[in-house]
Amino acid sequence: MVASGALLKDAIVAVIGAGAMGAGIAQVAAQAGHSVLLFDTRLGAADEACRTISATFDALAAKGKISAEAARSASRRIAAASVLPDCASARLVIEAIVEDLAAKRALLRELEVIVTPETILASNTSSLSITALAAGLQHPQRVVGMHFFNPAPVLPLVEVVSGLATDRAVAETVYASAAAWGKLPVHASSTPGFIVNRCARPFYGEALRLLSERAADPATLDAVMREAGSFRMGPFELMDLIGLDVNFAVTRSVWDAYFHDPRYTPSVLQQELVAAGFLGRKSGRGFFSYGADAAKPKPSTQPPHPRPSMIRVCGDRGPAAALARRIAASGVVVERVQANGAFADGAISIDGGWLALTDGRTATSRGEAIGERDLVLFDLACDYATCTRLAVTRADTCNERTWHVALGALQAAGIAVSALDDVAGLAVMRTVAMLVNEAADAVTQGIATASDVDLAMQKGVNYPIGPLAWADRIGVARLRDVIAHLAAHYGEDRYRMSPLIVRRCVTGQPLAN
Repeated sequence: MVASGALLKDAIVAVIGAGAMGAGIAQVAAQAGHSVLLFDTRLGAADEACRTISATFDALAAKGKISAEAARSASRRIAAASVLPDCASARLVIEAIVEDLAAKRALLRELEVIVTPETILASNTSSLSITALAAGLQHPQRVVGMHFFNPAPVLPLVEVVSGLATDRAVAETVYASAAAWGKLPVHASSTPGFIVNRCARPFYGEALRLLSERAADPATLDAVMREAGSFRMGPFELMDLIGLDVNFAVTRSVWDAYFHDPRYTPSVLQQELVAAGFLGRKSGRGFFSYGADAAKPKPSTQPPHPRPSMIRVCGDRGPAAALARRIAASGVVVERVQANGAFADGAISIDGGWLALTDGRTATSRGEAIGERDLVLFDLACDYATCTRLAVTRADTCNERTWHVALGALQAAGIAVSALDDVAGLAVMRTVAMLVNEAADAVTQGIATASDVDLAMQKGVNYPIGPLAWADRIGVARLRDVIAHLAAHYGEDRYRMSPLIVRRCVTGQPLAN
């Protein structure tokens, strides 16, 4: 039995694999005070990585981030192992080799006859089953996932993943050690994609579907997700940065592992780009071009329209109220009118038509359902008080004057407007709704707690707010309706609703608790 609690500073940590991830993990452990052995089967790779890490410590000292003595001490604590048996004295071994189940299992089988029975064997796998990695070992209870995010010295999140056989004390020791190393650990059960790689799939999947439906071009969709959704990067530029082949492989892996669940179905469009060798930044072309002469693509933005002299707002809550305050600050007269039953949560009346938040339906189908021909819908924003761009769409029956007045009203508030084709749920709303749905299912299935899911998505992929906390801010019932409308529009199991969302709508409890 392994005693829980962080590893003592005199415990040796071995890292197997001296690539970018392995070297980064070794740097973190050495900087935290551990002696580190770095091993790689490639001749000279470990020695080269040790020199690179030492240079990194010197650079940190030169920038004043650590003292010169701390840099020298940390460098002295890292050494290259010539052969795998050199790691026999390690208290914790972290493998960071190729993401291949057979290769990792072979390494773990080799390690277990070298190290002591008390040594913890951790895998930095991003999606492989910890249960499968441990299967067949003499001591499967000491195998645990310790998933760092790249670059390991910079990104704070560590997913501590327990397989079916993992001893709880082992997971707690790794969790406490990661925290002692200055990381933010979260517990997760061994399931395809763990927390982040599973819950993030809709961020890419919904963007790819919008592109395949020709809702807008990649630069426009990216801009909307950044400037309205407050995401650090748009989905297409992020896929280009990750590598389309890598991103596609993760999606395919999760889809296969979940027995081809429609929720994770890969994109044929992305498959075509990978087949063509358009892999993103590393190949010079992906969704965007990266050659020396390549111009940065600009999002589609509506030309200026005259601002209206007056708007009418029905309802005094919800996003429409926040937008109305911005529009009023520009000098437009805002008149309050009696709530309209079709827009119970608020909307803006403009020139006989309406400007309202998307509810997951297309503008055309929603307008038909409520008997409003002149309907313009706007997208979700993380913060309507500060957003610099919004996506909008209009019903096919909407007249040009209503459309132009709606655009002018938003532009008067200092908001750039990108017009999307009339797609269900627009961009930010449908993406956030599906992120919330996936996060809620992760909690329902016991993969992680609500707080750990939110922390993982904020610290692992830099989301502006955890998806479950975001749901509570938007309103769980509102998101329930969005998901239900997406399901009705597409008729696919991809948009089935998490039972947790249904339950919380009944009880009124928040999702993020």
